[in-house]
Amino acid sequence: MLKLIADRAQGSSEPGFTSKTVQWAIWTDRNGELLDVVPLGDLETKRKPGRLFTKCPNLSFSELIEGGEIRSHFLIETAEVVALFVTSGEAGAKAKAKHEYFVNLLREAGSVMPELAAVADSLDSESFLGCVRERLATLKARPIDRITLKTEDALVVESTAWHEWWRRKRGGETITSADSAAMPAGTMRCFLTGELVQPAPTHLKIKGLAGWGGQASGDALVSFDKEAFRSYGLEQSANAAMSEASMTAYVDGLNELLRDHAVSLAGTKVVYWFERAVPPDKDPMPWLMDSGSDELDALARARQLFESLRAGQAPDLAGNHFYSLMLSGMAGRVMVRDWAQGQFEELVESIYRWFDDLAIVSSLTGEPARAPRMEQVVTSLLAEKPTGQKYEDWIKPIGAHRVALWRDAVRGDDIDFSTMARLTVLCRTSMLSAGTRGSSSNPADANPYTLQTRMGLIKAYHLRKNRRKGEETVANQLAPVLNEDHPSPAYQCGRLLAVLARLQQRALGSVGAGVVERYYAAASSTPALVLGRLTRTSQFHLNKLDPGLARWWEDRITDIWSRLGNSIPATLSLEEQSLFALGYYQQLADMRKASNSKDESTKEDQQ
Repeated sequence: MLKLIADRAQGSSEPGFTSKTVQWAIWTDRNGELLDVVPLGDLETKRKPGRLFTKCPNLSFSELIEGGEIRSHFLIETAEVVALFVTSGEAGAKAKAKHEYFVNLLREAGSVMPELAAVADSLDSESFLGCVRERLATLKARPIDRITLKTEDALVVESTAWHEWWRRKRGGETITSADSAAMPAGTMRCFLTGELVQPAPTHLKIKGLAGWGGQASGDALVSFDKEAFRSYGLEQSANAAMSEASMTAYVDGLNELLRDHAVSLAGTKVVYWFERAVPPDKDPMPWLMDSGSDELDALARARQLFESLRAGQAPDLAGNHFYSLMLSGMAGRVMVRDWAQGQFEELVESIYRWFDDLAIVSSLTGEPARAPRMEQVVTSLLAEKPTGQKYEDWIKPIGAHRVALWRDAVRGDDIDFSTMARLTVLCRTSMLSAGTRGSSSNPADANPYTLQTRMGLIKAYHLRKNRRKGEETVANQLAPVLNEDHPSPAYQCGRLLAVLARLQQRALGSVGAGVVERYYAAASSTPALVLGRLTRTSQFHLNKLDPGLARWWEDRITDIWSRLGNSIPATLSLEEQSLFALGYYQQLADMRKASNSKDESTKEDQQ
């Protein structure tokens, strides 16, 4: 995994350099006179995010603290270090020491860029620093914001004039044998290249996971800071020996992926890339996260790309490969949640099958529902988030399901039984609570989008299970819309309960706790004990309707009973209960569609 990421970054990665985002620039003329402090990046955003520079000087943590001397980075540092800018009080002794080191670096670099020596002299002036701090305060900068330098019309960090000087300067300070406690004697095999190398004692941190369990300062992917993690007497990162070049390559590569090729999913970040570049309009990964707002939703776009690949109409994409990595942060460490790879054609087919299997009718309109976003699919396994609960705490129970569902989508794996079981219980809870949260005539109104996603997942579970067993006929009997001829007694029992509940509402109107709230749980687990009694009770409801309408409802009930015959089950397993829920839902949606397309009483009287 790291080898692939490092190879991808080779050529653009170099020890001592990294990418950094900078918020502000101190703008001077060539003599070091202050012109202004200017913001960098998109000025229209509320919180100015800054501008990304891809080749900035950088020191590792061990280099910053080696020998006990307080050091700073070159050219780019925080406002607190560069300008001694703090929001309250005075800068501490450590910040002043870093400021002094920063100024001395500029003065030394003046040998190759004379304008830097002039800026160094200015940064030694309290009056100059006072003007900079006043301007930063006006701009509402923060002490932790990064600052760089601009002379005349050029940003110094974008110049290449200082590169060779920095390589030589850093080369004289790079840890070699000075820290014998951290470095093993001799050389070791690099984990990434297999070459004999002097291992880097510590590794740079991965940025981009703040907000996904990570820290703003970064998180370590390779770290051995406790005795239990070490082997053979090795210290620190010698336990996973890599040269400095290899370490820098994988860190830069992963940081670039997190910055430019990542999608968020239920508290994690999924980074992905392709062996060969894929045009943005042919990249199917974002479709999983955003089902589309144009006339083509994710299912239509995935089908279109899948068919073009199968027909040989996209030869530039043939033979390509994809890679994905699911990451989050925890206690300063990078947690690798999942790793997947495969052929590009297989990825497109898997995503197309994913959306096709999830396709379900909307309970509100009776029409096909728009394909759900991956976040919506994963969080459908949770009850509604309580007010005030943190998002990261809400999603904790479904960590394993999150990984499994991602693999189901990108690799075409079967949906796990535990996922189906969890969905079945949640659907039952939704039905039982509908009387207080929604409409007793249509429990799906309580949370229709979550419920339709759950039903799509239940449908996908049965489709994939039957396909794996080679039972294509059984799989084909499950469609997004109602199938009146479905052979499962459990499915037909769910249909029957939906009709009986709607009949009660048609005859009596709102009655508080109706058929669904009172009997759904029992009917879905022991239908033989409940549905016969409810059918007999329905005669009282039929007597309250006009004869023609009553006959129409009676015909529907009789039709479902004829499909059940003598096979109404005494009990239903969890799998069968999920089919009961699906039959109930699709029957409900079918009746809602009839109601929306024409006045229900007129429609029913004409049957």
